[in-house]
Amino acid sequence: MALINPYINFNGNAEEAFTFYKSVFGGEFAQVMRFKDMASSEFPVSEKEENKIMHIALPIGQNVLMANDVPESMGTVNENENRSKISISAESREEADKLFNGLSAGGQVEFPMSDSPWGSYFGMFRDKYGIEWMVDFDPKYKGKI
Repeated sequence: MALINPYINFNGNAEEAFTFYKSVFGGEFAQVMRFKDMASSEFPVSEKEENKIMHIALPIGQNVLMANDVPESMGTVNENENRSKISISAESREEADKLFNGLSAGGQVEFPMSDSPWGSYFGMFRDKYGIEWMVDFDPKYKGKI
């Protein structure tokens, strides 16, 4: 079965955001590529953008969270728009609380972790980088969704 891997665009702070995500999820980056790594005569990179992230990948379970910094020449990403949500299916209430509390630090909680009307333990927030997350623990599935 195919896996879905979220890909997020940032305005120059992808590395900071992913260092934060790594501190919550653990693990190691599978790849970190900077714009200077791809610079050529066909793809010139300004000194201002050479150290920005062209691609970064953090494996989380069977999925990979990926991102890049959008070059200024392409315009900025509206970080307050609803770009979509990243849904995490936790394996326990304790894991759900740990992930929710870690990722929501400095962000804006939209729906605190609590028992939901549909039978799972659920919470929703926008992190300090403007990314929207949902954390869910459903005892029927235990992180298998």
